[in-house]
Amino acid sequence: MNPNMRLTLRQLQVFTEIAREENVSRAAARLAMSQPAASTALNELERNYGCQLFDRAGKRLLINALGLELLPQARALLEQAVAVDALLRGQQGYGSLNVGATLTIGNYLAALLLGHFMQRHPCCKARLHVNNTEHIISQVSEFSLDLGLIEGQCQHPDLEVTSWIHDELVVFCAPDHPLAEARQASLQQLQQEAWILREAGSGTRRTFENALKDKGVAMRTLLELEHTEAIKRAVESGLGIGCISRLALRDAFRRGSLIPLETPELELGRPFSFIWHQQKFHTRAMQEFIQLCTNLTAGCSRSDQIRLPDVL
Repeated sequence: MNPNMRLTLRQLQVFTEIAREENVSRAAARLAMSQPAASTALNELERNYGCQLFDRAGKRLLINALGLELLPQARALLEQAVAVDALLRGQQGYGSLNVGATLTIGNYLAALLLGHFMQRHPCCKARLHVNNTEHIISQVSEFSLDLGLIEGQCQHPDLEVTSWIHDELVVFCAPDHPLAEARQASLQQLQQEAWILREAGSGTRRTFENALKDKGVAMRTLLELEHTEAIKRAVESGLGIGCISRLALRDAFRRGSLIPLETPELELGRPFSFIWHQQKFHTRAMQEFIQLCTNLTAGCSRSDQIRLPDVL
């Protein structure tokens, strides 16, 4: 270790908060320190290393290229410092856990899993943020979330991606739909139908469109909806046919309120995956939550085979 190191954890705290707030006064307020003290800490950090981490635009401080390169490493170092502090104090708790999940995972898996985690660790400040894949990837890349659980692929260069379990989309219709009796449909038949689909930016929509792209065909979209339950209700009412995860449809299929349509010409499989920033320090809470997720899916080859009641 360099004995002449010229930075402190406090300076890194100030730096990361200013990067978040783009304002020294607001950053100081979040850190419960005075505005002059925060300014001094940032100035000392930049002066000690002969560098500039922000571009000044009036009262706004906009992080520059060097600052962006430093930011994930500073955040990771601060998280490790918190863990070391807890260890030395004899308080090896679980701190906080901010999880992001895409809609299918969030509504059908993550909420139950996080509830089970909080039952084990009631002092942990856990939060679940549910949104589409595009949004969750963005939030994890910006360190707003510790961990993301997403549907489909992620190509972000700053994120690590680890497969969790295989998922499969399925085309479905109402029981009185003309295709319901045959329980299967060709591409030609599907092109004649009105479709109720997820919005652009969702992993479900991307998987569906990629399957069609491989066949060089397009479908007629009647409605775009942000929630799987809304799509299910619209299809039940006879507005059209849909395509979402089997996980979200298994109860409806058991009841017979919706009917699956086999589509052998389409490849509708995709992974459920964990994502985190490459510089992210894995806290005890994060490690245990990932383990809880993998324990849940042990022995399952597909997401709709998961026995959810066993979680609680």
